[in-house]
Amino acid sequence: MPQPKAFVTRIVPEKGLEMVRQFCDAEVWESDLVVPRDVLLEKVRDIEGLYCLLTDKVDVELLDAASKLKVVSNMAVGFDNIDIPECTRRGIPVGNPPGVLTDTTADFSFALMMAAARRIVEGADYVRAGTWKTWGPTLLMGQDIHHATLGIVGFGRIGKGMAQRASGCGMKVLFFDTMPVDLEEARSVYRAEPADLDTLLRESDFVSLHVPLMKETYHMISTRELKLMKKTAILINTSRGPAVDPKALYEALKSGEIAYAALDVTEPEPIPLDDPLLTLPNCLIVPHIASASVVTRTKMATMAAENLIAGLKGERLPNCANPEVYEKM
Repeated sequence: MPQPKAFVTRIVPEKGLEMVRQFCDAEVWESDLVVPRDVLLEKVRDIEGLYCLLTDKVDVELLDAASKLKVVSNMAVGFDNIDIPECTRRGIPVGNPPGVLTDTTADFSFALMMAAARRIVEGADYVRAGTWKTWGPTLLMGQDIHHATLGIVGFGRIGKGMAQRASGCGMKVLFFDTMPVDLEEARSVYRAEPADLDTLLRESDFVSLHVPLMKETYHMISTRELKLMKKTAILINTSRGPAVDPKALYEALKSGEIAYAALDVTEPEPIPLDDPLLTLPNCLIVPHIASASVVTRTKMATMAAENLIAGLKGERLPNCANPEVYEKM
């Protein structure tokens, strides 16, 4: 019996690839760059399973081209790259690996906050440039983390993880979320207090974003919101780049409206080398690596493989982003 055909849109950790190759007749796009759109549309014509990344757009055009498609498995927790309602309408389950990167991303968010607050990258660059001549009492002074106020926008799993880490440093934690939050748990477990967004922005020394990308969160931090923040405030974004208006952020950083920004994600992504944000010494940008630990990325790859294989077998996906699809089957 022939193996089902699948397409993997990027080289992923070997354990995940091995699982897919053992079960499928799998073609892997062996490049570090995104599959060109025209190539992707050609590759999906005869496949039954698509193993993709958040950089691959799964929309009506692609679904029309992939007439034999039975399952889409996204190696990312977020799935704003996929037209979920359209997949559901067509009876195609979509898999993702939820929860696997919570602690790793929270670790990185906290590390990014500390790096910005204590100007660690600037310090390393200062040494490498040969500028360090002696100890100086005012050299690269930063801001304290301990006993400062952290505002968390988006109090899901990663936001809660950030709150746990903050409480260990004696930080005061405020949070804002448009979704209902168990206030008793927030206060007793995470030592966090609710606040409306404007209050959180006004009172926080650090503002950390942990929101999904949707219409309500697109450019949720723009000119008005940045003006509300303290001039000493630091903005951290490890969620999605478009949550922050980049033009407004540039103006706020350049004018001193806020002190610093530390970004793991940008709009667009990757950020162009001529983007004005890259000219600012008070803007730290890294290449979307919040979940990039060996253990976590390997687990993401294997969970995505498990979803793909289950879908090709006609079984329920272990982690399904559109469980309502099974009501249509």
